[in-house]
Amino acid sequence: MKSDQRISPRFSIALVLSMVCLASSSCSNNKPAIDTSQNDRAVAQAKELLKSAEAGDAAAQYRLGLLYDKGSGVPQSSIHAKEWFEKAATQGHAGAQVDLGTMYLQGNGAPQSAPMALVWFSRAAEQGEGLAFAKLGRMYAQGRGVLQDFIHAHMWYNLGAAHGDLKAAEARDALAPQMSTTQIAEAQRLAREWKPKGK
Repeated sequence: MKSDQRISPRFSIALVLSMVCLASSSCSNNKPAIDTSQNDRAVAQAKELLKSAEAGDAAAQYRLGLLYDKGSGVPQSSIHAKEWFEKAATQGHAGAQVDLGTMYLQGNGAPQSAPMALVWFSRAAEQGEGLAFAKLGRMYAQGRGVLQDFIHAHMWYNLGAAHGDLKAAEARDALAPQMSTTQIAEAQRLAREWKPKGK
């Protein structure tokens, strides 16, 4: 081939493609390294929590329930999550009570039951759990498991906001335009006077 002859575009494309194919096939046996250290840590954490949870530690039971809920270090299982949340909740763990109530409200890992959700949210609220107040507010605002009642919804949202739940404050403020000033005043009075049972 003379040096002054041009190479056809088809030949150039074929040449480039064959070089790419050769390069990719020579690299195909090299698999990228997978970092399993994070998964190994999650599995080890789950095993350690299981020991404490089986020994009756409510905090460990709750954390193990969270791992099952997310599928972190253990296979994802809403049913197992519910079992561990329930064990911790019956011992009075407020976070587990909220998560268990949420499972009942959504019918995820537990039969859908607004009355059961109400029970667990109420127990967590008795302990001052901000998210429980907010969830009770939503139940009253939507009439889920209870008669729709904006005064009580506003009251629960007020309590949630007072306990640091920002979404409760937003929900309360969004609900207020649907209420009269008398209703809002009543909700605020109920929130001020609310005390956990037995206190």
